Amino acid sequence: MDTTQLLKGVLDLAVLAVLRHEDGYGYDILRRLRAAGLDEVGDASVYGTLRRLFQAGFLTTYVVPSEAGPHRKYYALNAAGRTQLGRSGKAWEAFAATMDALVEGHRGVAA
Repeated sequence: MDTTQLLKGVLDLAVLAVLRHEDGYGYDILRRLRAAGLDEVGDASVYGTLRRLFQAGFLTTYVVPSEAGPHRKYYALNAAGRTQLGRSGKAWEAFAATMDALVEGHRGVAA
């Protein structure tokens, strides 16, 4: 199965979830998504998602100076982002339960 198509549909939720407990900058968020098992997530997809979520009002940003390189732009969930995370999480749980039932039902049918 091509997981890149599945990933497109849930990347917003994944990014919001990664930022639930800790703010992060672009590469850090990408690294955390990959460490969680989303190995196929692309750099451009994550940066585009961050921009879209920020423009939608779900994230705030702030800049942290760095002595070793360029300043880093951090992203943080705001109240609207936490609400969206809750809504999207519930929608995902319902969708995943439906898919589980379909797949399990299919396994129970003799071919």
